[in-house]
Amino acid sequence: MITFLFSIALLVVGYFVYGKIVERSFGIDVTCQTPAVTKRDGVDFLPMKQWRIFMIQFLNIAGLGPVFGAIMGAKFGVSAFLWIVLGSIFAGGVHDYMAGMLSLRMGGANLPEIHGRFLGKGVKNFMIFFMVALMILVGVVFITGPATLLAGLTPHYLDAIFWIAVIFIYYVLATLLPVDKIIGRFYPFFGICLLFMAVGILSALLWHFPALPEIWNGWSNTHPQAATNPIFPMMFISIACGAISGFHATQSPIMARTMTNERQGRQIFYGAMILEGVMALIWAAAAIYFFNTEEGKPVFESGTNAAVAVNSITRNWLGSFGTILAILGVVFAPITSGDTAFRSARLILADFFKLNQQPIVNRLLIAVPLFIAALGILVYSMKDKDGFDLVWRYFAWANQTLALFTLWAVTIYLAKAKRRYIITLIPALFMTMVCSVFILISQKEGFGLHIALSYGISGTLTAGILVGFIVWKRKDRRVKACLDIP
Repeated sequence: MITFLFSIALLVVGYFVYGKIVERSFGIDVTCQTPAVTKRDGVDFLPMKQWRIFMIQFLNIAGLGPVFGAIMGAKFGVSAFLWIVLGSIFAGGVHDYMAGMLSLRMGGANLPEIHGRFLGKGVKNFMIFFMVALMILVGVVFITGPATLLAGLTPHYLDAIFWIAVIFIYYVLATLLPVDKIIGRFYPFFGICLLFMAVGILSALLWHFPALPEIWNGWSNTHPQAATNPIFPMMFISIACGAISGFHATQSPIMARTMTNERQGRQIFYGAMILEGVMALIWAAAAIYFFNTEEGKPVFESGTNAAVAVNSITRNWLGSFGTILAILGVVFAPITSGDTAFRSARLILADFFKLNQQPIVNRLLIAVPLFIAALGILVYSMKDKDGFDLVWRYFAWANQTLALFTLWAVTIYLAKAKRRYIITLIPALFMTMVCSVFILISQKEGFGLHIALSYGISGTLTAGILVGFIVWKRKDRRVKACLDIP
């Protein structure tokens, strides 16, 4: 428990210390007018209270990532604690803050616009379709789980198909209506449910005070299939949202369009990531303890079904009332990530086609094809017994790949602005290595190459990119302040 408690303390310190360093590295300007003021349209651009923005951002980026990801990552052992702490402070928090603040500075620009501005038009065009595909995958993977849980909590005639239809109708409404009608009104409550679940599990951990592995006892890989699941890169893909996640940056423009001052950024973007890291630590610790009980060993050895672990942990530790709230948190969290994923996809395509989103007809022109594509993928995943697992694995890799592109875009920006770009360069290089090794080494999703060969190819690729960056860096170019970024 000492390593676990010390890890939580480090995350809190990281917010106040390193978060301030990151803020200074970006260089906030409280005199800059935000897009919520300059572009106010009553639909996507409109001012909101800071605490609401924070809760919405936290719920948008959290979903089931810091729960399921941390549980799956816990199978690798105590090294999961180390990655969650270092990842949240030095990678995820930096990624989320810089992406959100760049969107704010660029008038609420979506992520492909940021990629295009600093990585080139070709990257922008590729990322538009890459991100829309990722957003559809997010919506799909965050439908089945909640629908199944709701079917188990309601009468038998309200089956999973019924709840899938209900969730889809909700997705349509949340995607089309102004941001303050559903998202701004109900998300803070959903966020409280998710936080209650984490606080309840933390309280149970402190009460039981179980003997958890300590970092000085060794970092050995305890995964039941360790031979085919090396810690690097598999753990870094499994624990995504609890350390760093490209999906987070797709949500940042939604919040950037509602902020009224650049000073709010550290709490909203960096702070939400740190809070998610705390959640991931709590669930990783609970899972490590659970996997070492008689009830948890079958789940651990099977290597699948994090939902079983969630249900068992909440039932045993929180009682009936706590379990209901916890399950509701597990239901609401993915749904609220799914609907904002579709909203992000709508905004990305609206910017690409230059369609004014005030008329409802224009919103429907974009949203309807998105939902048709999502239904097609959902039907496929339900027909094939391994369909959902395949969709999830590709989502996980695409999620981290998006993060590395965003880190490189922000690194280019900071270098142009003559600011401390090392804070994004190091995580950009690390994630480049992680994502490239994963796709090379993975048997089902990638090329299935030998581990040594995969490391060699990825190391060479990462080194080559670093050399290219150093050569580019010799050019002396600057960017301007506020919204005037060329």
